[in-house]
Amino acid sequence: MLNDLLHWYFSKKALHYWYILFIDCALVVFSGYVGHYLDWGGDGFAHNFWPMTAGLLLCAVFYMAAFVFMHTYRGIIRYSSFIDLQRVAWAVFVGTLATGIVSYGLRGFSEDLVFPRLKGLCAMLVLSTFLLWMVRVVVKRLFDAFRIDSALPVAIYGTQAGGISLANSLFSRQDKQYRLRVFISDGEDMAGSYLLGKKVLLNGKGVVNELVDMGVRVLLVSPLKSEKFRANAEFVEDLLSANIKIMLMPVAEEWDGKTDLTTQSLHEVQIEDLLPRDKIEVDMEAIGNLLAGKKILITGAAGSIGSEMVRQVATFNPAEMVLIDQAETPLHDVRLLMARRFPNIKCETIVSSIANKEHMEVIFRNHKPEYVFHAAAYKHVPMMEDNPGMAVQNNIVGTRVIADLAVKYGTRKFVMISTDKAVNPTNVMGCSKRICEIYCQSLNKAIVEGQVQGVTQFVTTRFGNVLGSNGSVIPIFKEQIAKGGPVTVTHPDIIRYFMLIPEACKLVLEAGTMGKGGEIFVFDMGQPVKIVDLARRMINLSGAKNIEIKFSGLRDGEKLYEELLSAKENTKPTHHPKIMVAAVREYDYATACANEERLLKASYTFDDMAIVRIMKEIVPEYKSQSSKYQVLD
Repeated sequence: MLNDLLHWYFSKKALHYWYILFIDCALVVFSGYVGHYLDWGGDGFAHNFWPMTAGLLLCAVFYMAAFVFMHTYRGIIRYSSFIDLQRVAWAVFVGTLATGIVSYGLRGFSEDLVFPRLKGLCAMLVLSTFLLWMVRVVVKRLFDAFRIDSALPVAIYGTQAGGISLANSLFSRQDKQYRLRVFISDGEDMAGSYLLGKKVLLNGKGVVNELVDMGVRVLLVSPLKSEKFRANAEFVEDLLSANIKIMLMPVAEEWDGKTDLTTQSLHEVQIEDLLPRDKIEVDMEAIGNLLAGKKILITGAAGSIGSEMVRQVATFNPAEMVLIDQAETPLHDVRLLMARRFPNIKCETIVSSIANKEHMEVIFRNHKPEYVFHAAAYKHVPMMEDNPGMAVQNNIVGTRVIADLAVKYGTRKFVMISTDKAVNPTNVMGCSKRICEIYCQSLNKAIVEGQVQGVTQFVTTRFGNVLGSNGSVIPIFKEQIAKGGPVTVTHPDIIRYFMLIPEACKLVLEAGTMGKGGEIFVFDMGQPVKIVDLARRMINLSGAKNIEIKFSGLRDGEKLYEELLSAKENTKPTHHPKIMVAAVREYDYATACANEERLLKASYTFDDMAIVRIMKEIVPEYKSQSSKYQVLD
C-alpha cells in the first residue's frame, strides 16, 4: 500500500503549489495547538479550544501571506535545497512576528478569539520551522530512495570545489543516474573525514579494492584533479582492471570554477584523456592581434593538422582565408564547415598540389597572402619508404615552391609544420622534412644577409605525433579491438610522444607569433608513452576480454623512439614554457638550392636508391633503420 502510494506520488511531475501552501498552513495551525497546550495546560486547552481555533485560523492568514511573499510553496518539495529551507525559516519567523504583533493588539477584543501568548508563540515558531523542514527533508529522502534503485554507485575523486559541485549535481538531478557512495582525496588531512554525509577515502594502495567492496561502478574525476589523475598511472590501471568506469572533463574543455559543474560536463574516458599532459596556455589575444584582418593561406588545409589550423585561425576573423589541398572530398568538408560556422569570412578552397608551380603562382598573385601556414606533406613513413621520388616532389619541391612564392609576393611570415622524425632521420619521410627545414632556414638567412630580396620571415615548428590524426595508432587499435583482436604493436619497447591536435595547433600559432625568422621551434611533448601500454589501456577501456597483443616487428624506416633534437643541437628557452628554440646547424642558401635541384632531377628517374643516396649526402645524420636503404649507410 505504502509502495503504491509512493509510486503514485513520485511518478507525478509535482503537487500543485496550492496543495503545498495548504499543507504548510495546516502544519502551522497544528504547531499553534501544541503551543497553546504547552502554555495553557490540558484544562485550559480544552476550555478554550474553539476560541483558540478561531485565533489560529486568523494567524494562519499571516503565515500564508509570509509563505506567498517568500515563495516557499512554489518550490518542488522533492528537489528542496538548503536555500529552500532558509526561505521557510524566514517565512515562519515573519509569520510569527506578525501574529505576535496582531495578537497583542487584539488581545481582549473578543472572547471568541484566543491568540497564542509568548510561550505559545515561541513553541509555535520552533515547531512550525521543524515540521516544515522535516516534510521537505523526508519527501526528498523518500524520493531519492525511490528513484535510486537503478542508479550506478559512484565515487568522486576530489574534495575541493569541483568535487563538491559534482556531488551537488548528483543530489539535485531529477533522473537518478548515479548514486554517490564515497569521496576520494589525496590530502592526508581528509583521512577519516565525512563530506556531505559521505565518507572520504584516502587515495593510496588498496583504495580501488575498497571501491570494489563498496560496489562502486563509476569514478567521477573533478576537473581540478584531472592532471594529477592522469599522472597517476598505477591508479588508472587499477581502476580499469577493476572494470570501474572513469568519467572526466574532455581534454579540450576546461571548467571556469564559477559555473555549476554537472555530470553532463563529463564524458566516459577515452584513451586520449588518460595520456599524461600538462595544461597548455597560449596568448590568444596576441595571436588574434596578429591575424585579425589579414590574408591567410593554409596548405594541407584538409588534413588533420591543417583543418584544425583552419578552425582556430578563423576564430580571429581574418580578412581572407585561402585553403589548399589536393584531397577533394576532405577539402569539401572544410568548405562546408567554413560556410556553416564562419559565413562572414571570405574563404577560397582550392584543389591543387603544392608542387604545381604554375597554379601556386596564380594563387599567390591573385591573393597575396600575408601569412602562410604550410602543413601540406606526405607523412606516412612506410609509404614514403616505397615512394621516395614522390616524397621529394611533394614534400621538398612543394615546400620550395610555396616558400619562393611567399618571398616573391611579400608574405610577412611563413610557418612550416615539421616533425620530430626530422631529427636524426631514419626514414625517407623524416629526411625529406629535414631538407625542407634546411631550405626554409637558409632562405631566411639569405634574406637577412641581403642575398635574396624579400621581407618574409621563415619559422619552423617541430613536434611529435598528434592523437586523432589520419593514420594514428588509436583508430587502428580501436578497429582491431572491435574485431576481437589481435592488437598489433610493432615492438614491445617502441615509444612515442603524443599531443592533441588542438594543443599542437595552438602552439604552432604561438610560435608563429613569437618567431622573428630563422627559428626552428621545438614543442615540449611531455612524457613519452609506450605504445604497448597504450594498447593495453585501450583494451581495458573497451571492456573486451581475451584480446591478444601481437608484436609485428618494426616497419620500414621506423625507429624505437623519436627525438626532438639531434645530438649536435641544443635548445634555448622562450617566454612560453612549452616552446623552445633549437640551435641547429646553418646551411648556405646556394648549397641548399643546388641540393634541391639535384634531388628534383633524380626524383623524375624514380630510381629509389639513387634518390635516397642524394638525400643521405645532404643530411649525413640520416641512417636508415629496418629499411632496404641500410645498404647505403
